[in-house]
Amino acid sequence: MTTLILYTTSGCHLCELADAILKTLATQYQLTIITTEIADDDELVARYGIRIPVVQFADNSDIGWPFNQQDIENRLKEE
Repeated sequence: MTTLILYTTSGCHLCELADAILKTLATQYQLTIITTEIADDDELVARYGIRIPVVQFADNSDIGWPFNQQDIENRLKEE
C-alpha cells in the first residue's frame, strides 16, 4: 500500500475536491490517505498555507493545487 498525505484546512472547498480525487483513486492504486490539518502547526502553515491542498507522495515529493486526477495518477505511476 502507498501512503499519501493530504495537507488541508477546514472550510477549503479545493481541499474537498482534492480529497474526492484521492478517494476515487484509493482502491485502484491501493492508497492509504492521511489527511493533515495545517492550521494546527505553524510550520505546516508556513510551508503549505498558500499552496493547499497539497498531496505528499511516498518519496516526499508533493504537488500543490491546481492538480487533477490525471496529474495524481501520473505521479503514482512514476513511483
